[in-house]
Amino acid sequence: MSATTARNAAVATRRMVRRSAGTLLGSAVAVRTEVPDVVLTFDDGPEPGGTDRVLTALADADATATFFVLLTRVRKYRSLLDEVVAAGHEVALHGVDHRALPTLDRAEVVHRVRAGREELEEAIGRPVRWYRPPYGRQTVRNWRAITSAGLVPVLWGPTTWDWKQVSDEERLDKAQRGVAAGSIVLAHDGFAGPEDGACDGPPPELDRGALISAVLDGYATRGLRARSLGRALDHGALVREAWFAR
Repeated sequence: MSATTARNAAVATRRMVRRSAGTLLGSAVAVRTEVPDVVLTFDDGPEPGGTDRVLTALADADATATFFVLLTRVRKYRSLLDEVVAAGHEVALHGVDHRALPTLDRAEVVHRVRAGREELEEAIGRPVRWYRPPYGRQTVRNWRAITSAGLVPVLWGPTTWDWKQVSDEERLDKAQRGVAAGSIVLAHDGFAGPEDGACDGPPPELDRGALISAVLDGYATRGLRARSLGRALDHGALVREAWFAR
């Protein structure tokens, strides 16, 4: 066995172990399904000029998505949240703000997740099921705080690179890599800033609606359709993985 083959086998084994452990201790990373659904998710909204254009693109493609919202944005742009709900999309929690959970002590994480869920459920008038940790960063301790609040942590697979200053061609290429039925795709309808507890530099220049339209067209040519996580689970089951990155 070559060194490369051995390394690949080791990686595959570790991944199998993580996914096996993930049935009890893990985050959602995909959906196991036999229908051509791709789970499209959006982070960091709602935001004017982003969320509204994304909603138009989704409506034009008869697609649904899951929006992981920040409460700092919800309080500021409540009408946009109402539009997301009215359009039939799923709303989930991304955080009270965008601070990474491992930078906070345990008691604060517990309080933030529980209080955030309550505030968001009151705003949308329905239960919230999913939580996406900012930056995808969580520890076992954070995972326990999230699940003890009755939420399931959701990570992702393919991405759109819509938080980076790259060309639209690069974003579209990235969005197609590794996509298959059941993939959870990461996109953004906003860009978290200092007022949200994030310090990620200036926002990239792009039309988020046009990008999503092109991404959805690309998926359609492959026979794939975009659905919210909840809708995808009508015909599938969560794949969980015990992945904890600081």
